[in-house]
Amino acid sequence: MSALRVGVVGVGWAGQQHLKGYAALPGVDIVALAGMETDRVADLQKEYGIAATFDRWEDMLDAVELDAVSIATPTFLHAPIAIAALERGLHVLTEKPIAAGLADARAMVEQARVSGRVLQVVFNHRLRGDISELGRIIESGELGTPYIAKAGWLRRARIPGSSWFAQKAQAGGGPLLDLGVHVIDYVLHLLGEPEVATVSASTYAELGAQAIEGFDVEDIAIAFIRLTNGATVTVEASWDAYRADNNEYWMTVYGTKGGAELRVIDYETTQFTVFRTKDGENADYQATPSENGGHDRVVREFVETIGRGAAEWAKHDGSLGLKRAEIIDACYRSAESGHEVALS
Repeated sequence: MSALRVGVVGVGWAGQQHLKGYAALPGVDIVALAGMETDRVADLQKEYGIAATFDRWEDMLDAVELDAVSIATPTFLHAPIAIAALERGLHVLTEKPIAAGLADARAMVEQARVSGRVLQVVFNHRLRGDISELGRIIESGELGTPYIAKAGWLRRARIPGSSWFAQKAQAGGGPLLDLGVHVIDYVLHLLGEPEVATVSASTYAELGAQAIEGFDVEDIAIAFIRLTNGATVTVEASWDAYRADNNEYWMTVYGTKGGAELRVIDYETTQFTVFRTKDGENADYQATPSENGGHDRVVREFVETIGRGAAEWAKHDGSLGLKRAEIIDACYRSAESGHEVALS
């Protein structure tokens, strides 16, 4: 079989992770790279031996014969690039969130279905070793039936440096969309993909608006999510809050037979406890994370999905990313209206 010809759009941290992931795989050729940062593009072209580079993604799609495209750009560009690539019969891997708005997300999924090509969104945190091990523990039945989950991702004074993050028109939202989408993804993934019944959320922009001119997204958000199976989830996400000066995310789950608490600080697992009883006594223990995965695993799974053929492609049409977008859109509508919003 001929090598899979891939083009990457975006040369920031995320784009570099895509490049690294593809370069590690046999049977994949990175044949094109598009980005506005001329010096970085030149450095990456040399590092990965990329034949063609472009300032404009439109020129890349027109000039180079490709099989697949990776999108690692500001969020507002996800939809136009993805739709243009899908219309050309290319498979698409895009960074999270799927799009800046719900209409764009739906248009992307519809185009993937019409084109019969893969549309996959990067949800790399579900592939961490600690998240994966927590999933195994839940799936084994050790905790019984989970009925409450609490999770979040909080930072202090770490609003992303790129100016587009602070503009709703370009980013689509603040930390709820940037960080919270990962939290919502791994929580629902670990709980077995239950359907969401209602959401109630609040957002605040008390600090970001003081620090950045034109800041029109939230700097912290909290959401209460009811699931159709009766379980509940709370989610917190912040870029800026008066709290410990670290980058912390976590998940706590309460089940009918046990519970678990996972806490990650600056990407290192600092607590991973399973709470159980045996013979009427506490039988808690420290769980051991499995091997970490991330963008490398996402990229590999994307390539493997393409390799399985058209029957598999239809299962990967971006619907998962769209479901996450629908939940977050409902959260923003709830925060704006001050009322609970129903999804089902």
